[in-house]
Amino acid sequence: MRRMKLSGYKSNNNVVYSSKWHVVWCPKYRRPVLQAEIAARLEQILRETCDRYEAEILALEIMPDHVHLLVEVDPQFGIHR
Repeated sequence: MRRMKLSGYKSNNNVVYSSKWHVVWCPKYRRPVLQAEIAARLEQILRETCDRYEAEILALEIMPDHVHLLVEVDPQFGIHR
């Protein structure tokens, strides 16, 4: 049986997938609190969480009043984790 390599797709034991999520969130009242040490710590937490669930951060931008995250996640874990 011949296997084809599917570029742009990932796989686990059960499925082949390309599950990308664009997540945007902001602090209450969009207050500009995501600066300096807080922004650095938030980025560290996001990267550690993605490593734990084997998710890939495709883009991350932390602005003072909101965050943009583009992440590829295995469907068995979903975005809620």
